[in-house]
Amino acid sequence: MSYTIDIVRQSQEIFYYLLKKHEIREDREQALFKMFAENEEIQNLVRSQGSIAESEIERYGNVIYLIPKEDNHFLGYSKAQLKSILCKSNGTDKDYYLAQFTILVLLVEFYDGQGSSSKTRDFMRVGELQNSVAVRLKEGADKTDEEKQEKTGIAFSNMLEAYEALRSDEKGSRAKTTKEGFIHNILMFLQNQGLIEYVEKDETIIPTKKLDNFMDWNILNQNNYQRVLRVLGVNSDGDD
Repeated sequence: MSYTIDIVRQSQEIFYYLLKKHEIREDREQALFKMFAENEEIQNLVRSQGSIAESEIERYGNVIYLIPKEDNHFLGYSKAQLKSILCKSNGTDKDYYLAQFTILVLLVEFYDGQGSSSKTRDFMRVGELQNSVAVRLKEGADKTDEEKQEKTGIAFSNMLEAYEALRSDEKGSRAKTTKEGFIHNILMFLQNQGLIEYVEKDETIIPTKKLDNFMDWNILNQNNYQRVLRVLGVNSDGDD
């Protein structure tokens, strides 16, 4: 298929903007959004450029997103980068997987993957998240023996060990070596990605519209949702 010079140039303009901002919002970039939304040729070219850049281009409602694929360490994060950001300075793989587990727990607390919208609540307290992480880790370690954990690749015992190695500090320490600081650091990272609003004064977590869109349209299709439940040690019927 051949394209006109104008179509190619417009698609490049859209893709370059996505590389810089990772999203195009209709209320902020109406012209670019309209180009993409109303022209299938432009959509095809932009998505083709995204594919070459190991990314997906998706429109959710009135926002177009550039979503780096899992192994895209140029536009996304490598494991080493995430470990550096999320974990203490001498963090191990146990700490890294504990951080990933904590994010999964947060997602499941807000979204259940059912109905027209998977969202079930508008906010939660930081202490509630911390308690939920501790409970799910303990339940997973108690219900799953070491052999089964090794077979499934879900090391509850190792993650629980890493979590219990973190100190507790009721004064609200921000050090990554404390449970409170560990959770705080993860929440700051998610806020910087535009996925949550973290109100430190009230210790409140509020998911953003961006996260709502990702969960409803991309992450929590039924197959992915069941996968998340298995990681958290929840049966498919919803019972712990």
